[in-house]
Amino acid sequence: METIRLDHTFPEVFAKQNDLQSEVWQQDISFERGKLYLVEANSGTGKSSLCSYLYGYRQDYQGMISFDGQNIRNLRMSDWTRLRQRHLSLMFQELRLFPELTAMENVQIKNRLTGFKKRKEIVAWFEELGIADKVDARLGLMSFGQQQRVAMMRALAQPFDFLLVDEPISHLDDQNSRAMADIMIEEATRQGAAVIVTSIGKHMELHYDKILKL
Repeated sequence: METIRLDHTFPEVFAKQNDLQSEVWQQDISFERGKLYLVEANSGTGKSSLCSYLYGYRQDYQGMISFDGQNIRNLRMSDWTRLRQRHLSLMFQELRLFPELTAMENVQIKNRLTGFKKRKEIVAWFEELGIADKVDARLGLMSFGQQQRVAMMRALAQPFDFLLVDEPISHLDDQNSRAMADIMIEEATRQGAAVIVTSIGKHMELHYDKILKL
């Protein structure tokens, strides 16, 4: 997949707002594979909604979203399954991990669907992110910042053309934020993928191709 396009798209809940000021909503914009984007937003402006629309599990929007010219409203469930396995990956703001499983098991849930990474590669990520001692720790006993790092690894454990990361470093210090950004950019670059980062404040300090105000 090479291009995601939004044509006059906006959440239905904003339909009665006449003063909507946004560089994303109600605009005609494109996200291109291989580029790095930051979407800055205030709370309540639809940041997580944008990720939900692009990932296909919410459709409460007006306008059109298309992947390589195809309106995503016309996609079948089997199409979405293929897209989420091979072309789209999302790190959820709320993480959506399994607290009863270990950190490694949470990553392997995704990895086993794709067979994309060897265990030693995932262990190397744990080491780079400073949580090598948490590989076999139950996730529910880990801090939210540690869980964010696990969620990032899970998002990276698959092929993708577009990686969506929603508030990825809200609970991380600068050092760990940098480590997270490093493994993300390394993997995205290796795959020639685009990354769309969202933030309502603290964000990864990267060389973005484009910064958009939501």
